[in-house]
Amino acid sequence: MKDDSIGIDISKDHLDAHRLSDGAAARFANSAAGFRALAKWLGADIPARVVYEPTGPYHAAFERRFAGNLALCKVNPLQARRFAQSKGTRAKTDQVDARMLALEPDAPLSQSQRDLKELQVARMALVKDKTRLKNRLQTLILAFTLKQAKARLTLILRQLSDIEAEINACIAQDGATAHKRQILTSIPGIGAVTAATILIECPEVGNMTASRSPACRASHP
Repeated sequence: MKDDSIGIDISKDHLDAHRLSDGAAARFANSAAGFRALAKWLGADIPARVVYEPTGPYHAAFERRFAGNLALCKVNPLQARRFAQSKGTRAKTDQVDARMLALEPDAPLSQSQRDLKELQVARMALVKDKTRLKNRLQTLILAFTLKQAKARLTLILRQLSDIEAEINACIAQDGATAHKRQILTSIPGIGAVTAATILIECPEVGNMTASRSPACRASHP
């Protein structure tokens, strides 16, 4: 493994890469073909770290492709930008962002964490559906529409229960995450659902230092 850093700025369509050791830069498609080209550009001498920012859904395929093959290092976007500004870099382009991505990183999400995130998104959609339907029930008059709305509400409640059980099962399978949940639920006022939400939305809980905790606050006010 070569003691070198690769910064990668990820957008919907492209990956802009910058190699710290020699200043080499290249752009690749954010696709399976682009990933193959990136792997070829990196070569057999694997760098010590590949640093990137989370970009919503656009970095997920990149993580899945290279997790386990490269030392992926994820950094907080706000901290990365402030670091660039502290170095006198005011311009913001994909190439500049790739060059500046050389910070002390967060670890990328594990497969278990990605699964939990997907379950949490589905859970929140069901919670919104439940709230909308309960509000609508207060305005319905016809017996037929009331019956249908109540049937849908029953289905939503059952699905919500199922998905919360699946979230709990996923957490239980990960010893470290299960231990964090045990600590969180020991705090008065924090139940299983709240603890699971904290662990999913802020997975760095339990691993944060004083310098890294603002990253969580910035992402989750």
